[in-house]
Amino acid sequence: MIGILGGTFDPIHYGHLRTALDVQEALELERVHFVPLKHAVHREQPGTAAELRASMVQAAVAQHPAFVMDDRELHNDRPSYSLYTLQSFRRQMPHTPLCFLLGMDAFRDFLNWHQPMEILKLAHLVVMHRPGEELQEAQLQQLVAERSVEDAAALRRQPGGSILFQPVTQLAISATDIRRRARQGCSLRYLLPDAVITIIEQLKLYRPS
Repeated sequence: MIGILGGTFDPIHYGHLRTALDVQEALELERVHFVPLKHAVHREQPGTAAELRASMVQAAVAQHPAFVMDDRELHNDRPSYSLYTLQSFRRQMPHTPLCFLLGMDAFRDFLNWHQPMEILKLAHLVVMHRPGEELQEAQLQQLVAERSVEDAAALRRQPGGSILFQPVTQLAISATDIRRRARQGCSLRYLLPDAVITIIEQLKLYRPS
């Protein structure tokens, strides 16, 4: 069973890495693929070149044997819709259970995504949330009632189609705040891996031009 976590990763930080590790361990995922997006769809475009963001992801995951930097979206000029990313994985792994990792805020908007039900055919949704966080949206509640499962064993029975809510460690770290600190010359230690900090400092990323 494979996990997939997409994002702009501008830059990747411990908030991404810790939640991915929580899910990988809880569900006993063989791998988690970190997929840097070239063209964001539901947010403003990243200010850092895709290749540099991918380099930071590679540096961040290099020491974890179950984490993989996946560059499949970097070679596309189309918008990075989750549907297209998952279609690519499914062509590569026709029968492997795929777990698409997303946060609760993203899941609340899931039905507004590009072809959401097609996404759910291709993969399971693993919704990473804080303990006690509740879902209020009526349409999503109906979808959850139809598709939710309780554990990883249920996910392994089919390649996709289910929804699992997975509690994770939520670190109050944001890429926006990291970029602000870098612009102001503040220390980034303990917010993201030292290997990523080295890239940021050597290339003077996020500093005023």
